Amino acid sequence: MSVPSVITIDGPAGAGKSTLGELLAQQLGYLFFDTGVMYRALAWAVLRNAIDPEDDEGVAALARNLDIQVLPRGDATDGRPYTVLVDGVDVTWEVRHPDVERIVSIAARHPAARAIMRERQRAIGCQGRVVMVGRDIGSIVMPDAPLKIYLDASIDERARRRTYEIQRRGGSVDLERIRNDIIRRDNLDRHVSMPAPDACVIFSDGLSPEQVVALVLACIKDGVDDSQDTSAYERAKNPDSA
Repeated sequence: MSVPSVITIDGPAGAGKSTLGELLAQQLGYLFFDTGVMYRALAWAVLRNAIDPEDDEGVAALARNLDIQVLPRGDATDGRPYTVLVDGVDVTWEVRHPDVERIVSIAARHPAARAIMRERQRAIGCQGRVVMVGRDIGSIVMPDAPLKIYLDASIDERARRRTYEIQRRGGSVDLERIRNDIIRRDNLDRHVSMPAPDACVIFSDGLSPEQVVALVLACIKDGVDDSQDTSAYERAKNPDSA
């Protein structure tokens, strides 16, 4: 089995992209790079610096000067998949705070800020042997990636997973509030949330993380059908209509 040097995993918030990316990277011996955490780090810095997330120029200027590092978790034993540093400050868990969640799509949608983030992401991806997770990695950041996955799940399933994640870390959260936040983020992210035309689409409701990994490995083994288009996305969401 020939393993692609770059594997991209895109999809909406809460679909399980990070879990899939981490497990797949571990199995392949690749770097796991959750690109979305860079936007979360930017949103965290926006809050800390009291910048209006709607301020295009202010957010872009901040992004240009921030030192964001995504590093291996090292000796950490708190369940983190990686360590996130912003100007040397460990914000690994802070970037998952609901306050960050509520503004990340706003802060990340500015074209100038996204261009800065994408350039940094592309530089990492071009080094190869990497599993890259995000919203627009296969479609925009790494359009020539040999294997592109689009991972989706229903809104209810994504809300349940996100609620469990927060509760597992000892937090308290309202399921309905999480569900509404996911719907809001879907609407904000719509401009970058469609799968690449040649993506392998996986709808993960009812599947364990290990089963999803097995499906991706099957995509690697069998190769991706070059004739696949975004209609596959609609068929995956609505299998009864196929």
